[in-house]
Amino acid sequence: MELIACIKLPAVIANLQEFLKTASSVALSRGFSAERISEIELVIEEVFVNIANYAYEGGQGDVEMLIKADEAGNLHVEFIDEGVPFDSTSVAEPDLEADVEERNIGGLGIFFMKQLMADVCYSREADKNSLKFTVVPSA
Repeated sequence: MELIACIKLPAVIANLQEFLKTASSVALSRGFSAERISEIELVIEEVFVNIANYAYEGGQGDVEMLIKADEAGNLHVEFIDEGVPFDSTSVAEPDLEADVEERNIGGLGIFFMKQLMADVCYSREADKNSLKFTVVPSA
């Protein structure tokens, strides 16, 4: 796999746009459709905002995003942070059949990530969280 992009900045909401621009630029240069780029942006925003809001428990830290490409044209995205351990892949899927008033708050972003991206996986190594997913050109 070829490393296409790497960005590492403080995990603050003000830096979200840099992560979105990086991912969008890579996807556009690789021929992804506008619809697919919007889906990528949705997932990137969800992951980044969760890290910025929850990973550092009121403190500050960095978040890094790596984007690699394989021979098949897929993108492999990895988010790395040194925040508290959190395996987003283990979160139960929301009950989409329940009335809006009865649904638990949260969980939809993670649900969308699992629906829109392939091979979503989490690991914790050397005090770092790693969330990886694969983006195929068409869902």
